[in-house]
Amino acid sequence: MSTKKELDQLAEKAEAFESQVKNLTLDRMNEAPKEELEPQTQLSQKQLEKSKEIYLKPERTIGSKEPFNEKFREDYNFSKEYVQFIAENKEVIGEAIEAWTKKFPGVPAEFWKVPVNKPVWGPRYLAEQIRRKTYHRLQMEQNNVVGADGMGTYFGQMVADKTIARLTAEPVSVRKSIFMGKAA
Repeated sequence: MSTKKELDQLAEKAEAFESQVKNLTLDRMNEAPKEELEPQTQLSQKQLEKSKEIYLKPERTIGSKEPFNEKFREDYNFSKEYVQFIAENKEVIGEAIEAWTKKFPGVPAEFWKVPVNKPVWGPRYLAEQIRRKTYHRLQMEQNNVVGADGMGTYFGQMVADKTIARLTAEPVSVRKSIFMGKAA
């Protein structure tokens, strides 16, 4: 086989790959199945009850010059309520999570350092932001594609994707219940 034919085939494969990647829209990526991972932190009810209460405060705060829109006051009050959660760093296990938050215009931007693998108390908007930290993994899969010119079987590449959580924040409940150990 000549070098020119090989280069032409490689160019066709590259063009096919580019068209498949272009067809991956954000909506399609968000429909990808989420990869389920085992939680890093397995604490019993007794350990949760005896754990030290850690309340998070922002490390840094940068003020905002824009005025707060009072139409969002109810949402803001709900978002700033402190909730107990366990944060996990799935990419660099054991490393603290550092994040900036600014959910509403008119409120200051805040820098947080969240310890991982232990129950902590923090604002709901911080836990929600940590839960949203995902990425899409694109993988190459080989599929047989029959050539239209009758010269044989061509092998094309298809891009398959899945959503992987980089960081997680799972809620903690220390309430006891008589029904199967679930939170009341």
